[in-house]
Amino acid sequence: MPHVMELLGKTRVVVEDGKVVEVGEPQIDWCPLFDKMRGIKQVTKDAVRENMEFRIKDFGMFTDDRILEHEVFVGFGASEVMMTGLRKDLLDTTVTVCEGAGTVITNNPILVQGMGARMSGLVETEPIDGIINGITERGGVILEPAAAIIDPVAGVEKAAQLGYRRIAVSAIDPDTSKELRDLEAKLELDLTIIAAHTTGLSREDSLELIDYVDIITGCASKPIRDVIKPLAQVGTAVPLFAVSQKGKELLLERAKEVESPILINTMSLPALPEHKQPRDMI
Repeated sequence: MPHVMELLGKTRVVVEDGKVVEVGEPQIDWCPLFDKMRGIKQVTKDAVRENMEFRIKDFGMFTDDRILEHEVFVGFGASEVMMTGLRKDLLDTTVTVCEGAGTVITNNPILVQGMGARMSGLVETEPIDGIINGITERGGVILEPAAAIIDPVAGVEKAAQLGYRRIAVSAIDPDTSKELRDLEAKLELDLTIIAAHTTGLSREDSLELIDYVDIITGCASKPIRDVIKPLAQVGTAVPLFAVSQKGKELLLERAKEVESPILINTMSLPALPEHKQPRDMI
């Protein structure tokens, strides 16, 4: 089984043996985040291929040489928020994904940041021994090392079995998020659900997803921007929205650790300057 990831919007990329073997058609034209970080002025197939090859070369993505300890990539990203939540004792553990390992449970803030800082939408993956060993050495628990499956619901079940209660988990669709809320009630957990990789969601799915989550990324999603009524927002180009009080508190706690100056103001949300939004959103 190859590795499949969606990046720069929702461009499908297939990697085998550390090599990019397939690049799909880009779904968006421009991403402000990757323009700022990597100088990508237009999202083309060549730009996507080059970005994936850069990730493989720069920190060993999809290889045994994967670097699992990273500095902060963006001030407010899903992994950065989880990292802060663990550091500040707002969370007991996290359930996220990493290529080469699948679903991972960890209460190590450095590891959750290292796995997620440069991660895009991981669709499927297969075991990579070097990554599995690196995660295990850093205290991570891999849900299914032999299969590297991606299953956040089973990941939360496993985390609960390990004795954790306050768990942050990433999800990308309303069905999974509903299952997570049902499991939360059944096992008497305290879940913080962070929705990522929302590009391409329908308006109906966006509305449903927002009902279940605490924090959601705007990505390049027009429906999310159209229907969101957040309690708090960080960032304006690829924003992160808090839609529950718990999510709001986590974002504000993250703000304390961001080294750049921060403006805190009350205003009507969402705040979305047109010139900063991804093009063309879907």
